[in-house]
Amino acid sequence: MAKKRVTLADVARLAGLSTAAASMILTGRPDTRLSADAHAKVHAAAASLGYRPNVAARALRTDKSRSIAFISDYVATTRFASGLIRGALAGAEAAKHVMLVLETGGEPAREIQAVEAALDRQVDGLIFAAMRAREVFVPDIAITIPTVMLNGTSARFPVSVLPDEYRGGRMAVELLVRAGIGEGIVLLGHNANEEAGLFRSEAISRRFAGIRDAMAEAGLDFAAELSSWDWEPGYGYDLTRQLLARQKPRALLCLNDRLAFGAYQALAEAGLRIPQDVGLVSFDNDEIASYLRPGLTTIGLPHEAMGRKAIELLLAPSPRPALVDMPVLIRGSLPGAAR
Repeated sequence: MAKKRVTLADVARLAGLSTAAASMILTGRPDTRLSADAHAKVHAAAASLGYRPNVAARALRTDKSRSIAFISDYVATTRFASGLIRGALAGAEAAKHVMLVLETGGEPAREIQAVEAALDRQVDGLIFAAMRAREVFVPDIAITIPTVMLNGTSARFPVSVLPDEYRGGRMAVELLVRAGIGEGIVLLGHNANEEAGLFRSEAISRRFAGIRDAMAEAGLDFAAELSSWDWEPGYGYDLTRQLLARQKPRALLCLNDRLAFGAYQALAEAGLRIPQDVGLVSFDNDEIASYLRPGLTTIGLPHEAMGRKAIELLLAPSPRPALVDMPVLIRGSLPGAAR
């Protein structure tokens, strides 16, 4: 037989006080005007009985469930953006909220089910999270509770949390300049002319803008721009091999670490040393960046900080979109850095 749940009335009875008095003490009311002895008795009674507040009943009284729904495409089931959920969980715990995690695989039908499930459970707010920064599909369902887009944007819900990709793009160029590299820089992964009219996410477009503005301000031009729609190691390897057949670059500015991983392999096959012959700087701080030798200098995606920020904005009275600084991870792939 299931054990009977300890009620507030049980606590009050053991403490010798009214249920109303016990409730005021356990909910932390600062103006109870009850004695210190009464407070001590109630807390001792609650501890001895193993009392736990009835969250569902409190939600009915206060219209707050102290719960949040985190709805994502692949964030919970892949390692790439797992920091988003770690940060959100930490933020929710600090705010004394529980978080319901719903994964949809990016399928519209499952996204509708996830939103309906969250609303049925009367969560206080929704976070829509994307593994990679993009415009996020939000089902056409009436949503009247606070909603934040994490690593994504939506025309319906303007409060978003994104990495500050523009500043990150600028920092990548600044690292090259500080390393004394002023020529022979090749952009690996994008060619503005070849990709004219093609849609990249808002975040990635900001990355491009930061790179180009910093290059212009430093009086630099790219020696070449190599386009690749998919930023995977095989493409980084192929593009770098094709480049080396024509010219030897002084540095590669890779648009993500997976492209850089492929470039490392091609440079090694050509007998070129990093960073003595060719320097590299990249983006994302993928797990592979620290395993490469020498380690890859990269502009990281601040996923955990973004997750915490999403919770903060969700619970804020007047939230506004936020850009989160991208950390710089200095390793050995640029001249002058520690090996």
